[in-house]
Amino acid sequence: MSRKPMNRIRTAGVIAASLSLSLGLAACGNPQGVGDDGKTDAGAKVPSRVEMVIPYDEGGGTDTWARFLEPYLKKHVAGGPTFLPENKPGGESITGSNEFVRSGGTDGKEVLVTSGTTYFQALLKRPEVEFDFSKMRPLIMNGSGGVIYTSPKTGIKNAKDLAESKKKLKYGGISATGLDMTMLQAMDVLKKPVDATFGFEGRETALLAYQRGEVDIDYQTTSAYKTQVEPLVKKGKAVPLMSFGVIKNGKVVRDPNVPNLPTVEEFHKEMYGKKPSGRAYDSYRAFLVPGCTYQKGLWANEDTPDSIVNAYWDSVEKLKKDKKFASKSGEVLGGYPLYSGENGEKQIQKAFEIDPDARKYALEMLKREYGESLGGT
Repeated sequence: MSRKPMNRIRTAGVIAASLSLSLGLAACGNPQGVGDDGKTDAGAKVPSRVEMVIPYDEGGGTDTWARFLEPYLKKHVAGGPTFLPENKPGGESITGSNEFVRSGGTDGKEVLVTSGTTYFQALLKRPEVEFDFSKMRPLIMNGSGGVIYTSPKTGIKNAKDLAESKKKLKYGGISATGLDMTMLQAMDVLKKPVDATFGFEGRETALLAYQRGEVDIDYQTTSAYKTQVEPLVKKGKAVPLMSFGVIKNGKVVRDPNVPNLPTVEEFHKEMYGKKPSGRAYDSYRAFLVPGCTYQKGLWANEDTPDSIVNAYWDSVEKLKKDKKFASKSGEVLGGYPLYSGENGEKQIQKAFEIDPDARKYALEMLKREYGESLGGT
């Protein structure tokens, strides 16, 4: 497997399917929820059929999340609509997401399924991106976390070992501008950039590369860590170092799912005797909130009426009380609760208005360390 950007693995181009959707005109000749003036009716209801636009391939984490939710949404969203998952992959989720916002639909016939990778494309202001989550309407959100671990062959067991290590650790990722970026930013904060190879099909593939000894540092979402990596830890084949933590009251605290692991901030203090600060850390924090706190999401286009949005917000409390959902959701939701935008829509949208300097630094870091030039501003 080749190294560095000029020789990076390039997966075959993915053909994004363009689907022509039926508008289901009513007898009066207007789509459901659209008045004679062409504007969305404030009294519109969730349609009987809703397309879930998933801008990723089938079988990945985001696709699995959406398809798991689908029958429970049908049960708990007012009116019992049928949800139809449609995969529209391409361009690191840009293709399907662009198509969703380009349609401009505000009648509830489509919702967009997202992940942190989708968010990062917008936050980095990639020129081909047409979506803006600071304006779109959040329906249902699900956070996540991540754990960084290394091979015992590196001899690195703690912060002191990493601080004294002179060799760049080998890392395998999907894309420098996807969720891998959180890992890259964390290592940048710790002043330990990695020797990265990108182009893996998923985090599961990267884990297999780790097990084969092709890479010696890796990160997995907390749920994947607990189910797939902890068994390796018990066998002495992996050494957990730190977690990304979770945001609580504006502060990064230990992830309750891995409470014995220090956060990146704590690890930095162990390495250098002080908490992290400066542009690298500010940039890491800015991307951490959308990348972890709001990692998975269901969104509607801007100007979708409250009557439709409220139906999804109301469903979250019903989902929390659904015993069957609770018993089956652990692995898919990673131990993190679902929550709605009902009490925090503006706060969620604000998280996608990151400081321009945080974006600038991220772009500088990606270019400096990994040869990734996006042309963003």
